[in-house]
Amino acid sequence: MAQGYGGRGRPGGRNALYAALAAAVVALAVLLWSATGGSSAPGEGPGSAAPDEAAAPDSGGAPTGREALVDNPLYGTGRLAPLPCPAPDPDVDDPASMERFLNTIADCLDQAWSTQFAKAGLAFDPPSRVFWTEPGTSPCRDYPSEAGAFYCRTSQSIYIGTEDVVRKWRGEANGAVYASLLAHEYGHHVQGEAGVLEYYHERRGQEQDRIAQNAWTRRSELQANCLAGVFLGAVAVSYPLEEEDVRAVLDDSEATADRPDGPADDRTHGSAENSRQWVRRGLDGQSPGSCNTWTADNALVA
Repeated sequence: MAQGYGGRGRPGGRNALYAALAAAVVALAVLLWSATGGSSAPGEGPGSAAPDEAAAPDSGGAPTGREALVDNPLYGTGRLAPLPCPAPDPDVDDPASMERFLNTIADCLDQAWSTQFAKAGLAFDPPSRVFWTEPGTSPCRDYPSEAGAFYCRTSQSIYIGTEDVVRKWRGEANGAVYASLLAHEYGHHVQGEAGVLEYYHERRGQEQDRIAQNAWTRRSELQANCLAGVFLGAVAVSYPLEEEDVRAVLDDSEATADRPDGPADDRTHGSAENSRQWVRRGLDGQSPGSCNTWTADNALVA
């Protein structure tokens, strides 16, 4: 995702809803714990980078070839059905608060997409998380990075700088923008687990021309935009997006888009109109089937 805009905090009326939802989550967790015998699993436009193209892990039985892109089993799984996700807004000036917020949203993403992959009959391992405040390195690149956030397929990890993204988003206070950023990077992990990234990188690598390569990249990035919208739309019952929040997310999607006056070699994320449209499709459809950018007309992924 990319630079945001000056924002505002959400109204405090959400706190009562959080308290009720938290109680429901506890009760549901007790039931799930009993049912499973007490076991539990461990847990790019400016500002958002394409997922890495280094050696990727085995797709674990996911579809391969063109089928992975255009007829993926995930597309037929219907609406995402996450558990309640009461995530209080972060204090963007406090890296620890940002980390808690991102981990809360990531927990919700783990649950939602694990359930969705099970419906598709596909294996799914949640990504690792690296929310950095100090410089470090990943198999894909060093960080801090220009993007502020990225997904590395080699390590199956999402990397986000808890201070860097706030600076890059110019102090944006609206938590929905950071939730959307995380959900976008998580969308690349979904692509990887579903077999999409492997074939996408194969086909993109066969192109000799940068402009032709970029056409593949745009479809991948716009699908990740849409998958972020799917999550935010589906979780809105417990993480309600008010009209201003939706506007902030959609405006941010335009900020991540390609500049209309930019060179063709840099057009990797789609136009502002298309970037916004694919997030909107996800928000409205709330299903991975809404996000098949691979069969979309060229005009919709330009």
